[in-house]
Amino acid sequence: MFQEAGIYHVYNRGCNRGKVFFNDENYRYLIRKLESSIEQFNIEVIAYCLMPNHYHLLVRQKSEIPVSKWLQRIFNGYSQAVNKQEKWTGTLFEGRPKHILIDSDRYLLEIIAYIHYNPVAARLVDHPDEWEFSNCLEWMGQRSTTLLSEDFIRTFISRSDYVEFLEHYSEVQQEKLLDRFDLEGPYIER
Repeated sequence: MFQEAGIYHVYNRGCNRGKVFFNDENYRYLIRKLESSIEQFNIEVIAYCLMPNHYHLLVRQKSEIPVSKWLQRIFNGYSQAVNKQEKWTGTLFEGRPKHILIDSDRYLLEIIAYIHYNPVAARLVDHPDEWEFSNCLEWMGQRSTTLLSEDFIRTFISRSDYVEFLEHYSEVQQEKLLDRFDLEGPYIER
Protein backbone atom coordinates (compact mmCIF):
# COMPACT_ATOMS: atom_id res chain seq x y z
CA MET A 1 0.00 0.00 0.00
CA PHE A 2 2.49 2.68 1.15
CA GLN A 3 5.88 2.68 -0.53
CA GLU A 4 9.30 4.06 0.28
CA ALA A 5 9.85 7.55 -1.24
CA GLY A 6 6.11 7.88 -1.89
CA ILE A 7 4.44 11.21 -1.20
CA TYR A 8 0.93 10.93 0.22
CA HIS A 9 -1.95 13.28 0.96
CA VAL A 10 -3.44 11.82 4.13
CA TYR A 11 -6.69 13.08 5.63
CA ASN A 12 -9.46 12.16 8.01
CA ARG A 13 -12.37 13.81 9.78
CA GLY A 14 -14.20 13.49 13.04
CA CYS A 15 -16.81 10.84 13.65
CA ASN A 16 -20.18 12.11 12.39
CA ARG A 17 -18.26 15.15 11.09
CA GLY A 18 -17.79 16.24 14.68
CA LYS A 19 -14.93 18.21 16.15
CA VAL A 20 -11.54 16.60 16.72
CA PHE A 21 -9.88 19.74 18.12
CA PHE A 22 -11.67 21.39 21.03
CA ASN A 23 -9.19 24.10 21.99
CA ASP A 24 -5.88 25.56 20.86
CA GLU A 25 -3.92 23.25 23.14
CA ASN A 26 -5.37 20.22 21.30
CA TYR A 27 -3.86 21.52 18.04
CA ARG A 28 -0.52 22.24 19.73
CA TYR A 29 -0.48 18.81 21.38
CA LEU A 30 -0.92 17.06 18.02
CA ILE A 31 1.74 19.23 16.40
CA ARG A 32 4.16 18.27 19.19
CA LYS A 33 3.31 14.58 18.63
CA LEU A 34 4.01 14.97 14.91
CA GLU A 35 7.31 16.76 15.57
CA SER A 36 8.52 14.22 18.12
CA SER A 37 7.80 11.22 15.90
CA ILE A 38 9.00 12.14 12.40
CA GLU A 39 12.58 11.12 13.01
CA GLN A 40 11.69 7.77 14.61
CA PHE A 41 9.37 6.86 11.72
CA ASN A 42 11.54 8.54 9.05
CA ILE A 43 8.68 10.70 7.75
CA GLU A 44 9.05 14.04 6.02
CA VAL A 45 6.13 16.43 6.51
CA ILE A 46 5.69 18.62 3.45
CA ALA A 47 2.43 20.36 4.34
CA TYR A 48 -0.21 20.10 7.02
CA CYS A 49 -3.38 21.82 8.17
CA LEU A 50 -5.33 20.95 11.28
CA MET A 51 -8.96 22.04 11.11
CA PRO A 52 -11.65 21.90 13.83
CA ASN A 53 -13.20 18.68 12.48
CA HIS A 54 -10.52 17.21 10.18
CA TYR A 55 -6.87 17.27 9.20
CA HIS A 56 -4.71 17.17 6.09
CA LEU A 57 -1.13 15.92 6.00
CA LEU A 58 1.18 15.76 3.01
CA VAL A 59 4.04 13.42 3.86
CA ARG A 60 6.87 11.50 2.29
CA GLN A 61 7.71 8.01 3.51
CA LYS A 62 11.51 7.99 3.61
CA SER A 63 12.04 4.35 4.63
CA GLU A 64 10.36 0.97 4.62
CA ILE A 65 8.34 1.93 7.71
CA PRO A 66 4.86 2.58 6.29
CA VAL A 67 3.14 5.92 6.85
CA SER A 68 0.22 3.93 8.27
CA LYS A 69 2.32 2.84 11.31
CA TRP A 70 3.21 6.48 12.02
CA LEU A 71 -0.41 7.59 11.67
CA GLN A 72 -1.60 4.80 13.94
CA ARG A 73 0.86 5.81 16.67
CA ILE A 74 0.06 9.53 16.39
CA PHE A 75 -3.71 9.37 16.22
CA ASN A 76 -4.29 6.52 18.69
CA GLY A 77 -2.44 8.56 21.29
CA TYR A 78 -4.20 11.76 20.29
CA SER A 79 -7.64 10.10 20.42
CA GLN A 80 -6.96 8.69 23.87
CA ALA A 81 -5.90 12.10 25.16
CA VAL A 82 -8.98 13.84 23.73
CA ASN A 83 -11.31 11.12 25.04
CA LYS A 84 -9.83 11.60 28.49
CA GLN A 85 -10.12 15.39 28.23
CA GLU A 86 -13.73 15.28 27.04
CA LYS A 87 -14.65 12.32 29.28
CA TRP A 88 -15.70 10.29 26.25
CA THR A 89 -15.33 6.71 25.14
CA GLY A 90 -15.25 5.38 21.62
CA THR A 91 -13.88 6.62 18.35
CA LEU A 92 -12.90 10.21 17.61
CA PHE A 93 -12.38 9.80 13.86
CA GLU A 94 -14.65 8.42 11.13
CA GLY A 95 -12.38 5.51 10.45
CA ARG A 96 -8.96 4.89 9.04
CA PRO A 97 -7.26 7.85 7.40
CA LYS A 98 -7.67 8.08 3.65
CA HIS A 99 -4.64 8.64 1.45
CA ILE A 100 -3.78 9.55 -2.12
CA LEU A 101 -0.41 8.91 -3.74
CA ILE A 102 0.84 12.12 -5.36
CA ASP A 103 2.06 11.28 -8.86
CA SER A 104 3.30 14.56 -10.35
CA ASP A 105 5.06 17.76 -9.28
CA ARG A 106 2.13 19.75 -10.65
CA TYR A 107 -0.32 17.83 -8.46
CA LEU A 108 2.09 18.21 -5.53
CA LEU A 109 1.92 22.03 -5.79
CA GLU A 110 -1.86 21.88 -6.14
CA ILE A 111 -2.23 19.75 -2.99
CA ILE A 112 0.09 21.97 -0.94
CA ALA A 113 -1.96 25.04 -1.84
CA TYR A 114 -5.24 23.15 -1.29
CA ILE A 115 -4.09 22.13 2.20
CA HIS A 116 -2.99 25.64 3.13
CA TYR A 117 -6.14 27.20 1.66
CA ASN A 118 -8.49 24.98 3.70
CA PRO A 119 -9.12 27.50 6.53
CA VAL A 120 -10.02 30.18 3.97
CA ALA A 121 -12.43 27.85 2.18
CA ALA A 122 -14.01 27.07 5.57
CA ARG A 123 -14.31 30.82 6.27
CA LEU A 124 -12.22 30.58 9.44
CA VAL A 125 -9.74 33.22 8.18
CA ASP A 126 -9.43 35.56 5.22
CA HIS A 127 -5.89 34.50 4.21
CA PRO A 128 -4.11 31.14 4.59
CA ASP A 129 -1.22 32.67 6.57
CA GLU A 130 -3.66 33.73 9.32
CA TRP A 131 -4.35 30.12 10.36
CA GLU A 132 -1.94 29.15 13.12
CA PHE A 133 -2.38 25.39 12.79
CA SER A 134 -0.84 24.77 9.37
CA ASN A 135 2.69 25.13 8.05
CA CYS A 136 1.71 27.84 5.56
CA LEU A 137 3.80 30.39 7.50
CA GLU A 138 6.82 28.11 7.21
CA TRP A 139 6.29 27.85 3.46
CA MET A 140 6.21 31.65 3.34
CA GLY A 141 9.40 31.93 5.43
CA GLN A 142 7.65 33.65 8.35
CA ARG A 143 8.04 30.91 10.98
CA SER A 144 10.38 27.98 11.49
CA THR A 145 9.57 24.43 12.57
CA THR A 146 10.84 20.89 12.32
CA LEU A 147 7.66 19.97 10.42
CA LEU A 148 8.96 21.25 7.10
CA SER A 149 12.11 20.43 5.22
CA GLU A 150 13.97 23.59 4.18
CA ASP A 151 15.75 21.51 1.52
CA PHE A 152 12.41 20.50 0.04
CA ILE A 153 11.25 24.09 -0.31
CA ARG A 154 14.54 25.29 -1.79
CA THR A 155 14.54 22.62 -4.47
CA PHE A 156 10.82 22.42 -5.26
CA ILE A 157 9.62 26.02 -5.65
CA SER A 158 10.94 29.35 -4.38
CA ARG A 159 9.17 30.87 -1.42
CA SER A 160 8.30 33.97 -3.44
CA ASP A 161 6.77 31.85 -6.22
CA TYR A 162 4.76 29.89 -3.67
CA VAL A 163 3.50 33.08 -2.02
CA GLU A 164 2.45 34.37 -5.45
CA PHE A 165 0.76 31.06 -6.29
CA LEU A 166 -1.13 31.02 -2.99
CA GLU A 167 -2.19 34.68 -3.31
CA HIS A 168 -3.97 33.87 -6.55
CA TYR A 169 -5.11 30.39 -5.66
CA SER A 170 -8.74 29.48 -6.19
CA GLU A 171 -10.37 26.50 -7.77
CA VAL A 172 -11.33 28.59 -10.80
CA GLN A 173 -7.82 29.89 -11.46
CA GLN A 174 -5.98 26.77 -10.41
CA GLU A 175 -5.27 25.32 -13.86
CA LYS A 176 -4.04 28.64 -15.26
CA LEU A 177 -1.79 29.16 -12.27
CA LEU A 178 -0.30 25.68 -12.45
CA ASP A 179 0.62 26.31 -16.08
CA ARG A 180 2.62 29.41 -15.07
CA PHE A 181 5.06 27.49 -12.91
CA ASP A 182 7.61 25.23 -14.54
CA LEU A 183 7.78 22.31 -12.15
CA GLU A 184 10.57 19.98 -13.08
CA GLY A 185 11.64 18.99 -9.59
CA PRO A 186 13.12 15.64 -8.63
CA TYR A 187 10.23 14.66 -6.40
CA ILE A 188 7.90 12.63 -8.52
CA GLU A 189 9.03 10.05 -11.03
CA ARG A 190 7.61 10.66 -14.46
